[in-house]
Amino acid sequence: MKVLLVEDEHRIATAVKKGLEQEHMTVDVAYDGIAGYDLASTEPYDVIILDLMLPGKDGLQICKDLREIGNHTPILMLTAKSQLEEKVNGFDTGADDYLTKPFAFEELLARIRALSKRPKTMQSATLTVSDIILDTLSYTVRRGNTEVSLSSKEFALLEFFMRRSGRILSKDTIISSVWEYDADILPNTVEVYIKNLRSKIDQPFPGKKPLITTVRGFGYKFG
Repeated sequence: MKVLLVEDEHRIATAVKKGLEQEHMTVDVAYDGIAGYDLASTEPYDVIILDLMLPGKDGLQICKDLREIGNHTPILMLTAKSQLEEKVNGFDTGADDYLTKPFAFEELLARIRALSKRPKTMQSATLTVSDIILDTLSYTVRRGNTEVSLSSKEFALLEFFMRRSGRILSKDTIISSVWEYDADILPNTVEVYIKNLRSKIDQPFPGKKPLITTVRGFGYKFG
């Protein structure tokens, strides 16, 4: 899962980013409203965590502008204010959920997971393609009756592939969706991770059809 966090309090942003990454999520952080809107409107995310009070452009305006350009990524609004009026304003501009500071990380995590199941495609927590099953809640992967151990990034890459089974995906698309926006990733890095993933979900199963296919000149296809 890829998350955008727009939060100007660096201490909170650092703690939330660290916590989400420990839950196998990819997290981009913006510390002001202008940078946050730029990322939200140009990069693919599963959930946006948006602080209400931001320098440059506040959360309500960012939310309103994203909805006006047809961006329907689920938005969780954060605020230090608990007044009903502020919550109503947030929902009126298109926010999907609201969380008042201070909050427990466990509650934030639960709300993110709930929102990630709301997109247009109603993403499921359990993905199945052929005989491989991936569970996004327990972070487990099985092919047939065999459990497969993956690193956090391998898990994110496999989840990305499985949610887009049958589609040809370019290296640039994979990089922008699985890695952080400012990560210094080269195309051959993708090749290395895909090679590692193949060594775990394809090569140990010689009697079964490989799931990851290279489409020369275009990218990769899963399924």
